[in-house]
Amino acid sequence: MKRIVTGIGALLASAAPVLAGGIERAPQSLAPLFEQGNYAELSFGGVNPTVQGTDAAGFGTGDVAQGYGFFGLAYKHQFTDNLSGAIIVEQPFGADIRYPMLAAPSPLMDVLDGTAVEVNSTTYTALLRYKFENNFSVHGGIRGSHADGKVRLRGTGYGGAPPTGVSGYDLDLDGAWGMGWVAGVAYEMPEIAARVSLTYNSPITHDFKMHEGFSGTEIAADDYEVKTPRSWTLEGQTGIAADTLLFGSIRWVKWSEFKVDNLIFPRPTPLGDVPLVEVEDTTTYTIGVGRKFTENWSGSISFLYEPSEGDTVSPLAPVNGRKGVTLAAVYTMDNIKITTGINYTKLGDATLGVGPSGNKREVARMDDSDAWGIGVRIGYSF
Repeated sequence: MKRIVTGIGALLASAAPVLAGGIERAPQSLAPLFEQGNYAELSFGGVNPTVQGTDAAGFGTGDVAQGYGFFGLAYKHQFTDNLSGAIIVEQPFGADIRYPMLAAPSPLMDVLDGTAVEVNSTTYTALLRYKFENNFSVHGGIRGSHADGKVRLRGTGYGGAPPTGVSGYDLDLDGAWGMGWVAGVAYEMPEIAARVSLTYNSPITHDFKMHEGFSGTEIAADDYEVKTPRSWTLEGQTGIAADTLLFGSIRWVKWSEFKVDNLIFPRPTPLGDVPLVEVEDTTTYTIGVGRKFTENWSGSISFLYEPSEGDTVSPLAPVNGRKGVTLAAVYTMDNIKITTGINYTKLGDATLGVGPSGNKREVARMDDSDAWGIGVRIGYSF
């Protein structure tokens, strides 16, 4: 049972990064902290999403979501029987949405063509864990995040060119660092391979240098704060039969505190007093089962569900809810563990709107979206 227990934590994240709520791509799992002894791992992979639908003029949007790769590093050190620590590097947030330009655009066909958003982030987490004699443990640490981004608003969906609309607006956020913290508690019953953990991730504020303009001409530059959201993650696992493990998680993310405003639009803007990016809070559920087949091979299947939130979403985050399945295999040989997973996610239909909250004007409908992901995780215990 122990061999499959040490593999399950990695299975949950090996192929899971897709298009989650908001701009989340990875669940910020602390699984390496619970590995036995000293442990190091490398993870990498790629995701190919397809997000498409029909704009308000009745024309196809084309595929607006770009594929992306991801990587992660982790090192866990066992200082004493009770005290351990870990360093985790990952890419939890990101976005790459681009509405393709039509070959022969016209005013009636140019609803969102050229609109784009790009967000990149990398986080570095340093953790300590203290395990008490009664099977309880506490963990916590600090997290540093580096992020940058850009936004381009184009098309009649944004009211056309100024002064009637904001089409042509450009925003660039220079790379900036932010700091936050992590805290949690766990309870284990090793005799049945059971563990339950609850972890809180604080919001992280980035002080960006913000460059704004229209159609490639910069108009203003100023400092601006953007928060990546706080979250709670409840994870659990338990043996249910010989060599068989049940596992799952519930993750809540307060995306409503992640907002990006403009500084140069008049108040209210031609479209109303509207944030550039506004996202609803999300809750994501995962459940799965893992099985050890031989001394070297284990596998798992897990299911993910994230209900849709709100009626209308931003064209810069054009998905609303998701359902996914992940198949994973773990090969263990001596101190090396190789996990390979493949994920398919059906992305929820989404109505895209522009305008003030509660009164958004529909500009497109995404109704045929999904994503494939594949990931590899190599772990070494010593």
